[in-house]
Amino acid sequence: MALLWPCILVAATGILATDTPHPRNSTLHHLTQHLLEQYHKEVRPVHNWHDATTVYLDLFVQAVLDVDIQNQKLKTSVWYREVWDDEFLSWNSSMFDEIREISLPLSAIWAPDIIINEFVDIERSPDIPYVYVTSSGSIKNFKPIQVVSACSLQTYAFPFDIQNCSLTFNSILHTVEDVDLGFLRNREDIKHDKKTFLNDSEWEVLSVSSTYSILQSNTGDFAQIQFNVVIRRCPLAYVVNLLIPSIFLMLVDLGSFYLPPNCRARIVFKTSVLVGYTVFRVNMSNEVPRSSGSASLIGVFFTVCMAFLVLSLSKSILLVRFLHDEWRSGQELPLLCLQGDAGTDGSRMDPRTQDAGVTESPVCQEHQIQSETLKEVWFQIRSINNYLQTQDQVDQQEVEWLALLYRFDQLLFRSYLVMLGLYAVTLCSLWALWSGL
Repeated sequence: MALLWPCILVAATGILATDTPHPRNSTLHHLTQHLLEQYHKEVRPVHNWHDATTVYLDLFVQAVLDVDIQNQKLKTSVWYREVWDDEFLSWNSSMFDEIREISLPLSAIWAPDIIINEFVDIERSPDIPYVYVTSSGSIKNFKPIQVVSACSLQTYAFPFDIQNCSLTFNSILHTVEDVDLGFLRNREDIKHDKKTFLNDSEWEVLSVSSTYSILQSNTGDFAQIQFNVVIRRCPLAYVVNLLIPSIFLMLVDLGSFYLPPNCRARIVFKTSVLVGYTVFRVNMSNEVPRSSGSASLIGVFFTVCMAFLVLSLSKSILLVRFLHDEWRSGQELPLLCLQGDAGTDGSRMDPRTQDAGVTESPVCQEHQIQSETLKEVWFQIRSINNYLQTQDQVDQQEVEWLALLYRFDQLLFRSYLVMLGLYAVTLCSLWALWSGL
């Protein structure tokens, strides 16, 4: 009995080993071996080399990952599909247990050399090494990719900007006589399909239109398909953080025109507003995208309003300085006149002091004293008259300058109103245009 148990175990192991199927005996293995045994991936898969291989393309935009306006680059996540027919990879499904579709390594078969012309960076997408092959020889290559493409991005309508970026697919070496392109789906379905797009980002996809064209070059004619991805920015955060505070700041600056132009408090008030403009401008520069080719309308309007503020502030400073100089000159003139009178009186008194020893009659002395008193009164009256005339001239010049600067201030105020009105109308127009798409 002790020798019987090892024999039973060996027999049972042999039976189990014979019942377990080997992978090489499976139908799928035979089919794969049958397809790839004499397959050459270096050769375009057509029996008649005059026939072109048509590659059908499709594109789903999943997300807009980054819009780099400064470097003019767009980063998107797309689901890319291409389908073509391989005449060397077809089989009769009835001979292989009705297998109608299998997966094969992409590296083992011929694949079209389709690229994106606007591609500017390496793709960061998961590597999918397999493709599906149907019994009729149709090959399906589906893969998600992250595309970093060059795009002409404009910022003049920020934050209501709409960008149109294209992704152009074509073959690198094969002309249209060898590799042609086509649409896997209807073009209208591609244009309005947003089911796979993620709407939780800053950008929203409006449409993905597509066109087929032939690119003519010196080396031949190449088929190409261009997908135009139209996206628009969601502006709510920028309206709350930028537009509404900028309008409030402009209204406060507009209210400063109700202060008198010759008021020193106006200079202090406008200086404070200028500091607010500067701080807001620094914060806005971090939010507004920068582009070397264009400037945003919001930045232009804000700069013009800031220029109006500086011009009005400079005018008020010059006015206060001018009035201060006129006031000082008007105060010094009567003092000079009085000093001149005092010197004249002193010069008239010296002869009497020198001739004090000369004896004169009382009547002559009384007449002389009266005449000197009258002369002194005359000189005082003339000094007062000169002072009043000078003061009238100063007041007249001050009134003329004030009238001129008041008219200039009204011109600035009206220009500011026009600029603020254009600013509001432009924002409303851009918002209406943005909402209408």
